[in-house]
Amino acid sequence: MKLNGFMSLTQKDLEDIEQVVDERISEKTKNLPTKDEFYNKMDKVMGELKSIRENTEVITHQVSDHEDRITKVEQKLSIQTS
Repeated sequence: MKLNGFMSLTQKDLEDIEQVVDERISEKTKNLPTKDEFYNKMDKVMGELKSIRENTEVITHQVSDHEDRITKVEQKLSIQTS
């Protein structure tokens, strides 16, 4: 392989470059979780999110029922709302 027509890289040069690149990548990614660690954490997070959404639906339904009942009572008693 030639660079600018003046120098050529040997196989040893290419291997050294590859080693340096591999070391840099390893250093930059050493704090990242493994795939299994990542997926286990995401499973927990998604489980919590699902639970929160289910609880929100229940609460929303309960509030809606209360509003309907309050409206009916106000109409029955002829109470004006603000």
